[in-house]
Amino acid sequence: MKISTKGRYGLTIMIDLGKHYGEGPLPLRKIATENDLSEAYLEQLVGPLRNSGLVKSVRGAYGGYMLTRHPKEISAGDVIRVLEGPIQPVEGIEDEKQPQRELWVRIRDAVKNVLDTTTIEDLANAENGETENYMYYI
Repeated sequence: MKISTKGRYGLTIMIDLGKHYGEGPLPLRKIATENDLSEAYLEQLVGPLRNSGLVKSVRGAYGGYMLTRHPKEISAGDVIRVLEGPIQPVEGIEDEKQPQRELWVRIRDAVKNVLDTTTIEDLANAENGETENYMYYI
């Protein structure tokens, strides 16, 4: 499974929103500038995140985006599924012969486990040098 820039930059948005959780809306322009990313591209990504209920937008001079739930309640898997679709290393796993099918299922389940047990809070804390609750899977 290859995570595209959609998933990577979507996580960047969510991590920045997680770092500023409870501080009010964060302008997408600020996220783009601080991460040297295209604001126009981030606008394309935030739409599906908003439609899925992970973020909400606030209009106005002090507007921007906010998480709809606490960062510890949103997993990396939630974000990746919204932006990348189902987590599946190989298409048509069910058509594979038994030894290969079992391998692909184990890989899929391992990736799902890492993504679903890693929260936005974990990632925001890890970026700040706080790794107490964050596990590295290398």
